Amino acid sequence: MPADQLYVVTGGAGFIGSNIAAALAARGERVVVVDRLGEGDKWTNLAPIVLHDFVRPEALPVWLHDHRDEVAAIVHMGAISSTTERDGDRLVSENVRTSLDLWEWCAGHEVPFVYASSAATYGDGLEGFDDDGSPEGLARLKPLNGYGWSKHLVDRRIAMDVAEGRPVPPVWAGLKFFNVYGPGEAYKGDMRSVALKLHETLAAGGRATLFRSHNPQYPDGGQLRDFVYVADCAAVVLWILQQKRFSGLYNLGTGRARSFLDLATAVFTSMGQTAEITYVDMPEAIRGRYQYFTEAKMGRLRKAGYTAPFTSVEDGVAAYVARLNGR
Repeated sequence: MPADQLYVVTGGAGFIGSNIAAALAARGERVVVVDRLGEGDKWTNLAPIVLHDFVRPEALPVWLHDHRDEVAAIVHMGAISSTTERDGDRLVSENVRTSLDLWEWCAGHEVPFVYASSAATYGDGLEGFDDDGSPEGLARLKPLNGYGWSKHLVDRRIAMDVAEGRPVPPVWAGLKFFNVYGPGEAYKGDMRSVALKLHETLAAGGRATLFRSHNPQYPDGGQLRDFVYVADCAAVVLWILQQKRFSGLYNLGTGRARSFLDLATAVFTSMGQTAEITYVDMPEAIRGRYQYFTEAKMGRLRKAGYTAPFTSVEDGVAAYVARLNGR
C-alpha cells in the first residue's frame, strides 16, 4: 500500500482492537481508531500507540466518505461482546447493522475487510467446530445466546453474498475468535478472562474460585476451552492484511482445548504460588447455555498459508502475568 494509506480499526480502543492497532502502528502504518471511550480507563489501551486519528462510531460514515481514497483496509472489531446481553435491538444495531454496512462499503470501494466473528456461533458444539463458511455449513449451527446469533447472522449474510456472486471486498476474512486473553482487557468488567480475574484475586490475597461442573462428563475445573493469546490474534490479522490470497471465514484459536484448571494452574505458577482452588456453583442464568468444550479446527487457516506457531497456555499466561506485574 502507498505510505499515505490509512488502516481503520473499529473497536480500536477495546481488547483485541487495541492490540491490532498497536501492531499496525509498530509496523509503521497510519492507524485510525473508531470507538467510544466512556468515563473509565479504556483510553489507557491507546496511550502507548501513535495514532493518526480517532473517530466516534456515529461519525464514521461521513469520515469514510471524506477519506474514501485513503483507506487501505478496515479491521472491524467493534461490537457488543457480552454473551449475556439481553437487548436484541442493541445487538442488531451494533453487531449486525454496522458490520454489514462496513462490508458493503468495502465491497463498493474495493477495500480489504477483516471482521470479528466468534466461537459463540457454534452454540453447544454438538455440530463441531469446523469453520465451514458455506451457507450449508453455517445453517447447521445453533448459537445459544443473542451475541452468538448476531455474529452468526453476519456470517450467513456474507456467505450468501459470496455464493450468489454479489460484490465483495477484494480481500476479506471473518475470524471466529475463541477464548482470547491477554493485555488490554481490564476494562471489560465481568467479561474479563479467567486468567485476569484469577490474577486480580490472588494479587489481592483472595481465594481462587472456578465454576463447578454441572455436566457429569466433565470434572470440576475440567471444562475445556481453546485459550488463545491476544498477541497471536493480532499477528494473524496483520498476516491477512499483508497477503492478497486470503478470503473466507476462519477459526482463530490454537487448535488445542485446555481445561480451566490448566489455566488456573498456569496463573498460580506464574505468580509463584501453590494452586488452591474452591469450586462454586455456576449461576443458573447461564447454566443451560454453557459451552463445556471448544476447540478450534485450524486446518483452513494453515492451508491458507499461516505457519506461525500459537502460544501455549503456560507461555501466554507467564507473559501476561509478567506484564500485569510490570515486568
